[in-house]
Amino acid sequence: MLAGALAHAQSWQPPARFTRPDLATDEGGLWGIMDREEARLRRSPFVLRDPELTGYVQNLACRLAGDHCPDIRVVLVRTPLFNANMAPNGMMQVWTGLLLRVENEAQLAAILGHEIGHYLSRHSVERLRDLKSSAAVGQFLGLFGLAGAIGQLALVAGMFAYSRDQERDADRIGLTLMRKAGYEPLEAPKVWSNLLLEMNARPDHDPARNSVLFATHPSPEERQDELKRMAETAPGGATNGEIWESKVKPYRRAWLADEVKRGQHEESIALLTRLMKDAPSQPDFPFARGESYRLRGRESDLDAALADYQAAIALGAEPPETHRGMGLIYRVRKLLPEAKASLQHYLESAPDAPDFLMIKSYVEETGS
Repeated sequence: MLAGALAHAQSWQPPARFTRPDLATDEGGLWGIMDREEARLRRSPFVLRDPELTGYVQNLACRLAGDHCPDIRVVLVRTPLFNANMAPNGMMQVWTGLLLRVENEAQLAAILGHEIGHYLSRHSVERLRDLKSSAAVGQFLGLFGLAGAIGQLALVAGMFAYSRDQERDADRIGLTLMRKAGYEPLEAPKVWSNLLLEMNARPDHDPARNSVLFATHPSPEERQDELKRMAETAPGGATNGEIWESKVKPYRRAWLADEVKRGQHEESIALLTRLMKDAPSQPDFPFARGESYRLRGRESDLDAALADYQAAIALGAEPPETHRGMGLIYRVRKLLPEAKASLQHYLESAPDAPDFLMIKSYVEETGS
């Protein structure tokens, strides 16, 4: 199998740029529908409207896509799930939950290259032709739409998963595109290794329940092992970790807040523990993990939350909400002087906070 994969990678050549199909054909109709969906998506409040970050990801996709660059349009979507997908008309969605989790440019290139591999191989068109009913076609199209993806993708995506051969083709093409663009292919299996940490943290070990990616792809263990074998045949290349950090740092607090609000505390704690290990001087990570512990509220979680809040404060430049979290725990424990000091610190640090009046009422409850 590995020998066949290597031969495929060495002999594969990208197709010529696609021309717009006739509207009367099934593919032409699909393109027309996706054009309308793309226009609707771009009006959505969930779209991240930041020209610099969007342009950065767009340029990365272009380096991978080569001659197909003019036909690919990246849309960044603010939602805490790990997902990227690409429609047959060239629209590519990249979700901020994915951007939070990748560690460098090379890992993002691995994911984008995989999706571009599906696009260049026209796999979504093949899947459409495999469907037998108009209802199934409508659900398939919903995989690319934001509302359908967030609400129901995990439930229906298994019906429309790409075949194993298609997934392997996309992985091989993705690695080929990574190498041509100068990226280290060994970063590709690390994406799956990191996601496995989150999956294994779930009590039910069921990744498809809340993960778009796991609902539509083969087992991550299989994907990780096969990618590693293929990548090891020709390692070497850039990772661009420092460049990646400079690009995503301004957005990380907002993305971490979205992750905590997602309510999947076991997964979030596993993710944040990894991020803390990789970047021990970053105060946002222990703060966010402290929030996850506090909101989960199991026995000993409040002690773990306080320890994380204190670690964030020790690093300096902690989010103001660190002191709010501490104050709320002290309030629950009837440690009123400590609660008042922490909550007052929060109010002074974040005078425009949306919960200012509520927290102020808590401070007043503690008395003098």
